Amino acid sequence: MSTTSLLLVIPCYNEQEVLRETTAQLTALLGSMQQSGLIGKHQLLLVDDGSKDATWSLIEELSQLNPAISGLKLAHNVGHQQALWAGLEWAATSPYEAIVSIDADLQDDIEAIREMVIQYRAGYEIVYGVRKERKTDTAFKKHTAQLFYKLMSSLGGEVVYNHADFRLMSRRTLQSLVAHPERNLFLRGLVCSLGYRSTSVYYDRKERFAGESKYPLSKMLNFAIDGITSFSVKPLRLITLFGIFILLIAVVAICYALYAFIANQTIPGWTSLLISMWLIGGAILTAIGIIGEYIGKIYKEVKRRPRYFIEKSANLPQ
Repeated sequence: MSTTSLLLVIPCYNEQEVLRETTAQLTALLGSMQQSGLIGKHQLLLVDDGSKDATWSLIEELSQLNPAISGLKLAHNVGHQQALWAGLEWAATSPYEAIVSIDADLQDDIEAIREMVIQYRAGYEIVYGVRKERKTDTAFKKHTAQLFYKLMSSLGGEVVYNHADFRLMSRRTLQSLVAHPERNLFLRGLVCSLGYRSTSVYYDRKERFAGESKYPLSKMLNFAIDGITSFSVKPLRLITLFGIFILLIAVVAICYALYAFIANQTIPGWTSLLISMWLIGGAILTAIGIIGEYIGKIYKEVKRRPRYFIEKSANLPQ
């Protein structure tokens, strides 16, 4: 069997502290895989998501020193998913047969790439990198992540448990992925919805090599909301069911109030009134908020604004 051409897409945001080590480890791995005959032509594509530090200067320097390293610089910080999409869009038109997406922080075990390529050569077109455990996470992050995956499954979204954006895709599946026109990206769900033959490779996640996490709590929450509202309309149905439930409670309360009035058992009270006002008010605001999330997504989609602009490139293969 002939060797496989391999492209690694690596989104970067303020990664100057780790980038030299990342590229050194990845080029050493790819060189080893090439020597063993597992892969042939290979390339690292670093996508700078509008970094504020020296990330792009470092990418330019590395690309000059190593012809197997290339880069794209986005004109503005557009977020991890959009930056990854920029790299994947370029990869979909490239001559590479297999494309692996991986973050620059070295938390994902790069040795899993070797097993991904083996599974690809065995006939799988999508190979997911899946964490065995979440030992490096705090208890809060671990439990909220588990809650997110369970919630996505219960709402009808198809995701791979403990899988982030570390995966291998064939060029054919990648071309199918980038054919999706939506601007609200949740790649973990989109890839699962493609339906091509897939499998998983399991690995232990490491501590971040250097620098700070680019996913604080606020971004994690936004990401979770985007994921749920991108792949399920069940929250809207839950609003209807909750409204019916509140209506039934209201009917019971009205019947009880009429009975108490007829039996002359009414007494002035503010507790029930106060509780009901807060309950109904909170329910209404929650419902408006959920509906607003969907309206906001419609608003973004209908504008059809470009996802990103490429400001510069470095050493892109023709």
